[in-house]
Amino acid sequence: QGAVKRQALYACSTCTPPGAEPPAGICLACSYECHGTHRLFELYTKRNFRCDCGNSKFKNLQCKLLPEKGKVNAGNKYNDNFYGLYCTCKRPYPDPEDEIPDEMIQCIVCEDWFHGRHLGAVPPESGDFHEMVCQACMKHCHFLWAYASQLAVPPLTKVNSLEEEGIVLKVEESEDQKKEIKKESGVEHQDMKEEKQTEQFNEPSTSSGSEFLNTYGYCRKFLQKFPVEIAKTTSESSFCKLKELQSKPFLKKDTATFWPSNWRSKLCTCEDCSKMYSDLEVQFLTDECDTVLAYENKGTSDQETERRDPLMDTLNSMNRVQQVELICEYNDLKTELTDYLRRFADEGTVVKREDIQHFFEEFQSRKRRRTNRMQYYCS
Repeated sequence: QGAVKRQALYACSTCTPPGAEPPAGICLACSYECHGTHRLFELYTKRNFRCDCGNSKFKNLQCKLLPEKGKVNAGNKYNDNFYGLYCTCKRPYPDPEDEIPDEMIQCIVCEDWFHGRHLGAVPPESGDFHEMVCQACMKHCHFLWAYASQLAVPPLTKVNSLEEEGIVLKVEESEDQKKEIKKESGVEHQDMKEEKQTEQFNEPSTSSGSEFLNTYGYCRKFLQKFPVEIAKTTSESSFCKLKELQSKPFLKKDTATFWPSNWRSKLCTCEDCSKMYSDLEVQFLTDECDTVLAYENKGTSDQETERRDPLMDTLNSMNRVQQVELICEYNDLKTELTDYLRRFADEGTVVKREDIQHFFEEFQSRKRRRTNRMQYYCS
């Protein structure tokens, strides 16, 4: 199928041991069929990856499921996870030398896994956020800081690497940011003053001059009150949410960020922002189906579909008379097929394709004979 949008992956330490170049990843099916007795690293899910099993990275192994494969998959991206190492500390998981109980969280950009204590901030409760962007990826995707002030789930506190010593750092507003906020407050005060003057124009009057001022004041007030809505309706494609957020003061920190569900739908998709995503190779951020949650929900839905009995689905779509007829026909088929196959079991012979075809031809013939003998009467 080529590069799968998202799938569970493994790395085989037996075929490509740590330190070997280059790394390789295999799909779930190949982990069972081709590497069943090997030592594997579980990588969980990765996006846009094509299975490497049996290609040029494996010197003495041919894929049993698809022997003919390309030598390399140029679109695949690899990191230390493929050697069983995770986080900025580059340690295995579980780590036999790490005595500190700590959960690991996957970054949705680089897809590496990080200890909660190595993110620069204490993560919120696991139920309070759905996705995380690590410190390095926040530097790479610097535009996300403008969204963070509006969308991100605040961490419990800002901490540095010396958290064990109890040192806590607090982020304070700079003087320039305070001036900017004060300036913005002054603009809001001026707008309120002008709005109050406009309201005076709207008082009822009998003179023609007052009527003109009343109409002018109403139009002016309307335009001041709804400038953004008008811009959206007249030029939706040119409106940029990011520029609007960047015009307001926001803080950049050296921490990871934590995001709630469906925050991606609030990212700007204008032409300039789409080009920026492409340049940074993060186009997937605007795709709701890219999330691990969407992947898990799809898996749950597929399992429920597989568990459904097709016979029961068919019965539920029929009326009562059709249901009784189908059940009778099904029981007849089951009884005759069981009796037919029992002969092969008693004789110890193999059931062949021709035998099954012969059974169904005879079954259909008997069914036609029974149908032709039926007589219908009406009163």
